[in-house]
Amino acid sequence: MGPTAVDWALAERVAVKVAQRAPFADAHLHGNLIEEFTEHTALAEGLVAATTGLTSDQGSARARVVDRSDWIRANLASLQRLLRPLFERMGDQPETAWTKVTAQVTAVEMGAVLGWMSTRVLGQYDLLVIEDEQAEDQDLVYYVGPNIVALERRSAFPPTDFRLWLALHEVTHRAQFTGVPWMRGHYLGLVETLLDQAEPEPQQLADRLRSFTKGKSDNNDSMLSAIATPEQKLALDGIAGLMSLLEGHGDVTMDRAGIGLVEHADRYAKVMRHRRQSATGLTRLIQKAIGLEAKLAQYIQGEAFIAAVETAGGADLFNQVWEKPAHLPSSAEIQDPQLWVTRMTEPAA
Repeated sequence: MGPTAVDWALAERVAVKVAQRAPFADAHLHGNLIEEFTEHTALAEGLVAATTGLTSDQGSARARVVDRSDWIRANLASLQRLLRPLFERMGDQPETAWTKVTAQVTAVEMGAVLGWMSTRVLGQYDLLVIEDEQAEDQDLVYYVGPNIVALERRSAFPPTDFRLWLALHEVTHRAQFTGVPWMRGHYLGLVETLLDQAEPEPQQLADRLRSFTKGKSDNNDSMLSAIATPEQKLALDGIAGLMSLLEGHGDVTMDRAGIGLVEHADRYAKVMRHRRQSATGLTRLIQKAIGLEAKLAQYIQGEAFIAAVETAGGADLFNQVWEKPAHLPSSAEIQDPQLWVTRMTEPAA
């Protein structure tokens, strides 16, 4: 096999160094963060199931409170699993097509972006990508302790209330992928199809990865779009529609499941929206490079889609999205929910 596409060890070192500059690095070690998020995750799982009707077929959710370095390592591992088939095919190409220097440059730039992200992310559901490889380190609900504590102190959030609110969102994502029997396989299948169709020249892939980390990628703004050809970006449309639905559903469920339990949900949502939208300068450029601007649009569009569908036909109509992959909305239907409503309600020709 030829040279590796990314020097993963170097990417980790760079990311960890960037992350260490942020405050509250050891916050996850203090207080009762681990115990509290374990309890909140269990409570949130029941609330989400009652609100959505989605019950995981993979057992109880597992919470893991981590620091920024742990989050970086977990995400690098997920990236390696996701991109491995593509990189293995590249390994069959002539070694001259990919140099050690290229792998190192890509690693430095990737590490810088991941390091910055590790100072912002609060929680994340990490789905099971490969069943026979370190399964105990997959299908986890992560909470990044230092960032949570920093935001709570900066915004004067009551910790217990805010942490339950946060858990509701992340547990909803787990319910989507493990409570809908076909969802995980469908999502990974979309990604696999995208990567299976890729026949990248190694240098071309390096250039795209570097453009991605420098903020020069086009409007899709994602790691996958950075390595996609124009033809493959058509496949990304299905992923974009799915992610808009899931992100919007996460926010809607968070609000509904927390009624009567999360006292300051409206304030948390307002602060989080401002946090997403108020970036300037270098922070804004990095957000654009890694797709956070697109992610914000996904929240808004997904919530609007759900509201329009439920206005047209209530929860029964919306819940048809979970019945089978063919019922998922396309990006066009997310933008114009009436297209999906018509497709679901009009008799087949």
